[in-house]
Amino acid sequence: MATTIQLQPETKSRLDTLKTHPRESYDETLNRIMDAFFDPEPLSEEILQEIEESIADMRAGIRGRPFEDYVRERGI
Repeated sequence: MATTIQLQPETKSRLDTLKTHPRESYDETLNRIMDAFFDPEPLSEEILQEIEESIADMRAGIRGRPFEDYVRERGI
């Protein structure tokens, strides 16, 4: 069953630019975008804890280094 949604002209134009080919339907385009955007498998508590610890380490200067040092070392 098809349905109709209302879009602002600017939104439709943006959606048109996201099509992989001119004949791709809006349904296909939106499903492709949603599949890429949403991760059906949430992060585990263990992984979330590791992320929090890593962020705390970086803020404390234990892990990581300034981006400027990285650039300077590579002559970028």
